[in-house]
Amino acid sequence: MLKPDIIVSPNEIKSTIKKLKNEDGYTLLLDITAIDYLKYPDVTPSRFALIYILRDKTFKKQMVVKSYVDDNNLSVDTISDLYEAANWAERETYDQYGIKFIGHPNMKRVLNHHQFVGHPLRKDYRITDGQICTETEDLMDEMLPLLKSKGFKESDLEELMLLNVGPSHPASHGTIRNFMALEGETIAACVTEIGYLHRGFEKACETHTYSQAIPYTDRLNYCSAILNNIGYAKAVEDMLGLDITPRAKMIRIIIGELSRITDHLVCNAANMVDMGGLTNFWYIFAPRDKAYDILSKLTGARLTNSYTRIGGLEFDLYDGFEEDLKDVLRDVEKAIDDALSLVERNRIFQDRSQDVGVIKSDFALSAGITGPNLRATGVPFDLRKDKPYYGYENFDFDVVVGSHGDVYDRFMCRFEESRQSIRIIEQAMKELPDGPINLIAPGVFLPAKKDVYGNIEGLMNQFKLTFEGIKVPKGEYYGFTEAGNGELGFHITSDGSGTPYKVKCRPPCFYSLAAYSKIVENSMLADAVITMASMNFIAGEFDR
Repeated sequence: MLKPDIIVSPNEIKSTIKKLKNEDGYTLLLDITAIDYLKYPDVTPSRFALIYILRDKTFKKQMVVKSYVDDNNLSVDTISDLYEAANWAERETYDQYGIKFIGHPNMKRVLNHHQFVGHPLRKDYRITDGQICTETEDLMDEMLPLLKSKGFKESDLEELMLLNVGPSHPASHGTIRNFMALEGETIAACVTEIGYLHRGFEKACETHTYSQAIPYTDRLNYCSAILNNIGYAKAVEDMLGLDITPRAKMIRIIIGELSRITDHLVCNAANMVDMGGLTNFWYIFAPRDKAYDILSKLTGARLTNSYTRIGGLEFDLYDGFEEDLKDVLRDVEKAIDDALSLVERNRIFQDRSQDVGVIKSDFALSAGITGPNLRATGVPFDLRKDKPYYGYENFDFDVVVGSHGDVYDRFMCRFEESRQSIRIIEQAMKELPDGPINLIAPGVFLPAKKDVYGNIEGLMNQFKLTFEGIKVPKGEYYGFTEAGNGELGFHITSDGSGTPYKVKCRPPCFYSLAAYSKIVENSMLADAVITMASMNFIAGEFDR
């Protein structure tokens, strides 16, 4: 059975995590979630448990801290004063489970609307209760205390312009509402609201088999759907103790890195549109579209591919794949060169992007920011290097870092990371082994159609896997991969059946967006728009 690293009492949570941070160097809070054991087959000390997932300063070690919460008060001390990331992480846990965090500066819902009654991830919540929001929320309950903390008086409100940027604003890059108080064109305070796209991903996983949940992962970061497929499938495979075939690993790397390129191209192309550079958009989007043609031929879908399977892949590479891939990679390299030729030494571009939207490395770590947004601050954290999987340690590629953490650095990091992904793909294609793409594992992988139609064992296996799902050993596990926007994690709780008892996604965009309001304060409104674009917020990922 899989177990957490440390189990502590509720009143020891804060002191334990403070020690882990200050003495043991666990500088990165990855996620906070809870588990409702109401319908779990084993007896537990209490109904609810809190889970804290941390990573140390070397980025090579992660720690899972668990605490069973007292059922009578369902409250623990906040750690939002230790990690900026805990602010929204604790709000989400309160929203979904009803556990309160004493001392939290803003204990209110973050995913579900303000009229919502109950806590949807509790096991006794009736999912048929349709709860429609009928009243708008003005967010003044957050804005007024924020302005007061900055020295503004109520009488000063007449001098400020209160402005909504989003959720329907074309520059909001998703269904995000940023409520801003402006002094002229300078942002004095900003409050961010999400939840307009909340689809209940984690609740849906509880009523579907492990395999049936794969298409839901496509809808997280839909700009690089296959990277989500890979992260989820790998977490389940690790729980099962499965080592997929060498060919499947290499194909996952190839297609995953191609997806990373498309993700970065979307981000930089959209950012340039926000700056007024439409020509760059067309230069970059053309090869991205050709990459989607490859994915369509390979998987049958352009955007939401559902390509991985627990134990392998849906399809092997098609005839002519290598030539198509080389053609796309040449186009990507040319598009990057063409775009940079227009902006690299362009004074307007430099003025709009340099020293704008600056993120300091210590704040980024405290806020749980990972991926290109963190690397642009100068922190070389990349799971492909620090915790390599699928043989990434055998590839020759560089971790791309910036020096200032501004919009310019985030631009250039994504362009250069695309080039590094091309290097990885070219090496992987040279080393691509022959052999099967799927494991022969009757309890995990569907049998071949000839066996389904030709013998009773194959037919029974098909029936049981389809209706009952893959039986995953009982326990809890946190799996992670380097997705397009940083560390994508899945904390999965299994009760031994073919359906996940609970799946918690650790989406990198969620923590980047949580930090956004502090990043843009005291900057210009026009700069806030391109700062948002450069951080590559994908609404499906933080809303889920």
